[in-house]
Amino acid sequence: MKTFDVVIVGGGVMGMSTAYWLGRFDPSLSIAVVERDPSHTHSSTALSVASIRQQFSVPVNVRISRFGLEFIRGFAELTECVGSIDLGFRGNGYLFLAGSDDGAEVLRENCAMQRREGAGTELLHTEDLGRLFPWMNTADVSLASFGGNQEGWFDNMGLLSGLRALARVQGTTMITGEVVGLSGQGDRITSVTLGDGTELTCGAVVNAAGPRAPHLLRTLRHNLPVEHRKRTVFVVDAPGARHPDAPLIVDYQGYYARPEGDHWITAIVPDDDAAVAPDDFTPLHEDFEAEIWPRLWTRIPGFEAAKVLRCWVGHYAFNTFDQNAIVGRHPERRNLYLVNGFSGHGLQQAPAMGRGLAELILFGAYKSLDLSDLGFSRLLECRPLREREIV
Repeated sequence: MKTFDVVIVGGGVMGMSTAYWLGRFDPSLSIAVVERDPSHTHSSTALSVASIRQQFSVPVNVRISRFGLEFIRGFAELTECVGSIDLGFRGNGYLFLAGSDDGAEVLRENCAMQRREGAGTELLHTEDLGRLFPWMNTADVSLASFGGNQEGWFDNMGLLSGLRALARVQGTTMITGEVVGLSGQGDRITSVTLGDGTELTCGAVVNAAGPRAPHLLRTLRHNLPVEHRKRTVFVVDAPGARHPDAPLIVDYQGYYARPEGDHWITAIVPDDDAAVAPDDFTPLHEDFEAEIWPRLWTRIPGFEAAKVLRCWVGHYAFNTFDQNAIVGRHPERRNLYLVNGFSGHGLQQAPAMGRGLAELILFGAYKSLDLSDLGFSRLLECRPLREREIV
């Protein structure tokens, strides 16, 4: 039996961010991160399209991403002690397109809130779109919002490896294994059990298990409204539509697309999709030709000749309650902390989430950015904080 001040279940970007911030705030802590698959073959971190935006509908999400952008831009300097990892941030921006008066009004409301929070979002009319993106067909667009160089994409595995390296330097213990149970006494978790029988006694436990987070809580007979939702992402070559400086386009027609060098990355943004099994990583090959390509071709005429080069499947840890993160102390276990249910925007939120959770564990309260709106209490009170801009 081994003893740690904090045991973190899950070695993806959320777990590693938490470990890094804990060690930064208190170097005397003994911290263990338990990861079932160190290769991260099926982790949400590794399979993310690795983008960051400030165009959300909930103010706290804008604040979270504003800190995330600052963190990503300064990551090379932060990681000088482990080799200086440049995340290659590409600030092409997000471009949300509305096709109706109702959609335009949502963009106006969101933009006003985002600008109050310090974001640089701009509203663009048809003539603005024609000037900035002359290669795009925008005749059907009623209004657009654009985040400029405060939004873009970056190296997801660079962020994970850098946080892991920093945590190691600070003394975090990395353990390969699957957590199969949590044991408690009263309102506290006392130990974590691994599949090989190893027991880790602990002062606190962090559930950073991504889409598998509910499976962990079920060992305590607790529920969490988080499901595995499958997303098939396509890498496409369209020789007539090579626009490497294009933004990430979120089209009201129900897909997103962004450049990846001379190619494009694209996927459906489903209105309604079902939960899948934890091991279901079979691509939905038919989605591109049946759903995405006809819409993409009408938006970017150069897509009349397009070829899928490859595709992959990732899982969202989808919060069915309100599509926002569930962060903070569990209401029935005072030393069990949750950082779950990010519904597709976890990677970009990891820097702020790790910092906030570390503050809560060590100081009993959030010190820098107040994340209390995302606490578990809103589920108990049936008070959803719904995020409308799920991509």
